Amino acid sequence: MKRKTAKEILAESFREIADKKPINKITVRDITDNCGYSSATFYRHFKDKYDLIAYDYMTRIESINEKIGNDGYKWKRSIYDGIRYFEENRSYIRNLLLNTSGMDAFVRNLIMTNTAQLTNSIKKISGIKKLTSDLEIYVKLYVSGTVQIVCHWMTGELECSSEHLAELFEKALPEPLRVYLVQ
Repeated sequence: MKRKTAKEILAESFREIADKKPINKITVRDITDNCGYSSATFYRHFKDKYDLIAYDYMTRIESINEKIGNDGYKWKRSIYDGIRYFEENRSYIRNLLLNTSGMDAFVRNLIMTNTAQLTNSIKKISGIKKLTSDLEIYVKLYVSGTVQIVCHWMTGELECSSEHLAELFEKALPEPLRVYLVQ
């Protein structure tokens, strides 16, 4: 049996509170009181709640992307699972997008995290040690566009099913990346 780490418990506590309260109103004390930890424990692991948000997102997306290439799990499946993650956590992500003074910082973090994940997936699948500068640009173009679309979808500015959105993301994949990811 795997026990949860303090970081995981703090992130879970934050998500619980975010279900009921705007994120810009959540304090570190709210988070620690909710899970019975001290502020010192929080600051031992995170510099602020935005650092916790970044950690939480990164670990959840990493768990999807780590599966690529294992047991027949293809990149296409990771798109569907990623969109499903957003759909299942719509109220939380919407709260993040609408109620943080750092929406741009959150979006930049999404882009940075997803760029690293996609780059690592390409390296893992292809055996390439370092992407060419052109491939890096294609990854950044693709990730920047898909993150912006997810943000519009999460805030209700774009209406479509998660399945349809995942299909569009697959179709939008630039040809130079398709060679590595679509098999």
